[in-house]
Amino acid sequence: MKATVTVMLKQGVLDPQGEAVKSALGAMGFDGVAGVRQGKVIELDLADGTTEAQVGEMCEKLLANTVIESYRVEIA
Repeated sequence: MKATVTVMLKQGVLDPQGEAVKSALGAMGFDGVAGVRQGKVIELDLADGTTEAQVGEMCEKLLANTVIESYRVEIA
């Protein structure tokens, strides 16, 4: 069983990495990019029977800084 956790900075939190990517894209001639938000994707190989609630607890305790980041869990 696999879970994919997508972690992104919350709206309103400054994203200097995203701004750097946006600036670099503009310098490369990609003028149509109005904004960039950068995050991370974490793939977990889970034992059968692991629940989405358990993955949420992993996110709350370690995988995401919930003060400034939000996360989304997808289990396949």
